[in-house]
Amino acid sequence: MTERPGPPLPEGFDPQQNVALDARGLRALAHPLRIRLLGLLRADGAATATGLAQRTGLSSGVTSYHLRQLAAAGFVAEDEERGTGRERWWRSVHRGTSFDDVSVARSEPEATLTYLLAVAASHTELAETTIGALDAMPEVWQESVGLYDAALRLTPEETGALRRDLREVVARYRRDVVDAPVEAPPGAERVVLVMEILPDPAMASPGGVR
Repeated sequence: MTERPGPPLPEGFDPQQNVALDARGLRALAHPLRIRLLGLLRADGAATATGLAQRTGLSSGVTSYHLRQLAAAGFVAEDEERGTGRERWWRSVHRGTSFDDVSVARSEPEATLTYLLAVAASHTELAETTIGALDAMPEVWQESVGLYDAALRLTPEETGALRRDLREVVARYRRDVVDAPVEAPPGAERVVLVMEILPDPAMASPGGVR
């Protein structure tokens, strides 16, 4: 399942700002565009439907509709400090999402599949966009990019331990939170880490695990 973040928590991170998906929330997020809109609001802060439409290549009517759906599910809210009579600003209510409830996944198999595929697609889009922009980045940042995969043979318990170990490593580093900036040394920029732990799909095929 997708997790963000896990214990130990980074300094300055409020665990109350991390939302755990229930069935209703899962169904609301089971749409690629809503995943993208929510991700943009969390990464870059409040925005209007028009601004998000420009970034996604869609109409403001489409982004407005999906923002309202996200608001109805409690993921976004109007930013009343920025809003005007002519245009509504939207902000993310939470900083992260976790999806660990196996009972919800089992009771909502279609929504679970759509949600997880949407998250995976957003990861792919981010990687493609970044790689496409590498030539315009300073050389030192070009050299910092890392794409890595490894095939491991683990038990489910070992896989869970690996996930916890990786989260503990990530927690040692400075977290970039759009609405709670932290002091960082000169030269620090946003770096996005994507982690995917994927059991071999051969388990679902005739013949089972090799």
